[in-house]
Amino acid sequence: MRVRRREEREEDTGQRHLERFRWRIGEPKMSLWMILPVSLPVLTITGIWVVYAMALYNRHVCPVDNWVYNQSCEEKLSLQRGPVLCCTLDNVPLISKCGTLPPESCFFSLICSTGSFMVMVIGLLRYGHVIEKHQNCVLNTAGLSTGWICAAGLIMVGNFQVDYAKVLHYVGAGVAFPTSMLFVCLQSALTYRLAKTQAEYGVGHLRLGLTLLAFVSLVLSGVFFVQESFVLQHASAIFEWVFCVIIMLFYGTFAFEFGDVSSDTLMVLARGGGRGGGGAAFHAAAGGARWRELGGPPTCSTSPRA
Repeated sequence: MRVRRREEREEDTGQRHLERFRWRIGEPKMSLWMILPVSLPVLTITGIWVVYAMALYNRHVCPVDNWVYNQSCEEKLSLQRGPVLCCTLDNVPLISKCGTLPPESCFFSLICSTGSFMVMVIGLLRYGHVIEKHQNCVLNTAGLSTGWICAAGLIMVGNFQVDYAKVLHYVGAGVAFPTSMLFVCLQSALTYRLAKTQAEYGVGHLRLGLTLLAFVSLVLSGVFFVQESFVLQHASAIFEWVFCVIIMLFYGTFAFEFGDVSSDTLMVLARGGGRGGGGAAFHAAAGGARWRELGGPPTCSTSPRA
């Protein structure tokens, strides 16, 4: 009995020493960077619904539950009073229509510009994190490129209102929507390629589901948008809202990886990326025993790194 107690005490002491040693050589800790991908959908989804509420209050668009439209009305929607409204296709609650007229147009531009910046930062950190923990690959570089192109299109959408700069607005939308769809496809594929644990595969399943829903919403929105039917035009607006919400929720899933973002990730980006993981080399130099304990640094593919 005494020998067993002594062994238990020695085991507890050894475990505490091991945990202290891991902390000293840089055992991964939860990073505050995970707040960034969570704040993006919170900010943008809340923001565009506030824009919609402002446009609805000012009678610039019709409610999303309104499915009755007319060829023309005796007076503009903003001048109408009463529970029953006369709506035309100019009042379809597309996201862009909700942010066309002041004062909601100012808030819409602010949301799009802020969201574009956050998309660029998230894309850059995701790019650096993959290089740090694994290695660079085509999917990772393509994901960064499409994310930044999408951000550029989103800036155009938010700052060139459809009623006053239609060509530039549609150019921005034509850039933002396809590249955002391509971005989530690339990131879903990259997630599966790098996944090794059950939790990582779970994140991949979640992203794949969101990607499929976004694809269906985007296709239906585009097909219905070019139709002449009032009902289909309204359905196009609803699917546009669904698509944007899904894309923002997809960005929120990066919180799973961003909890592991550290100063090493920023060091990789400061050095311009590269083929190998800068953070891995740093920790190997600081405490090579840690990598030996973990079995060596992970790679970007299933095959071992040369």
